[in-house]
Amino acid sequence: MSTPFTPSVVEAIKRHMNDDHAADSLLICRALGRQPEATSAVTTGVDAEGIDFLVTVHGEEVPVRLLWGETLTERAQARTAVVRLYRESCAMLGVEPRGEAPRHA
Repeated sequence: MSTPFTPSVVEAIKRHMNDDHAADSLLICRALGRQPEATSAVTTGVDAEGIDFLVTVHGEEVPVRLLWGETLTERAQARTAVVRLYRESCAMLGVEPRGEAPRHA
């Protein structure tokens, strides 16, 4: 099975998440990544099965991997999957989601 997540696509998604949605990544890692005391989160990878972050907790770097819940077959599905993670995280933390949910490059 071919993957829509070529190295250039992975780099584009990582860059977009880290440049434009670092706060969203942190929120996701605090809630769904079970790292409530995280102070930063960097997207380090993405594939058909999930997304990877490196979070800082008490000055230590901790890897966090979150699964999509399904195997993605198209790049566009990554945006939908991240939005779902973001909205679930907002609900878990009692945070009102922004009007514009995160987007992928």
